[in-house]
Amino acid sequence: MAEVEIHTGHGHEIDDFGRAVGVTVGIIGIVLALATISAHRAHSAAIITRTEANDEWAFYQAKKGREHLNDVAAQLAEGLNNDPARVQAMIAKFRTDRDRYAHESEEIMDKAKARDAECVHQEHRALRLDMSEGFLELGLVLSSLYFLSKRRFFPVLGSIAGVAGALLFLWGFLT
Repeated sequence: MAEVEIHTGHGHEIDDFGRAVGVTVGIIGIVLALATISAHRAHSAAIITRTEANDEWAFYQAKKGREHLNDVAAQLAEGLNNDPARVQAMIAKFRTDRDRYAHESEEIMDKAKARDAECVHQEHRALRLDMSEGFLELGLVLSSLYFLSKRRFFPVLGSIAGVAGALLFLWGFLT
């Protein structure tokens, strides 16, 4: 059985700057993970909010349709006018329902507009978090290139990109 010799310490001098770069890469990676999760959640929130806004607009359209149908029904009942006492009661009910639907549709429209505004906010937030993710990934890759090239400008550029990504992350996370 052949013995395996393990040689340690040959060509592996201690690189303090490399250790600092390694810690920086680790920190950028942690912030990147947080940004990625936050971006995914922001996209999900935007989709949910858009769906809720669409539901409100569909409800609004249904109410407006009912309002219009009641208006047409009242006009038809007026036009027929066979039994004035009976027709007047129908006309009054149709007009009351029409007015109620008009009022309800206005409230629903306000809710739908608020949901639309919330959706736009969520989409902008998701965009900031996506940009944050991109800058953090860039910072991670640039900083890691130090280990292949031993060029100090890579971690400097990576740190700049990482700081930009972290700032975008904070902006997107806090808004």
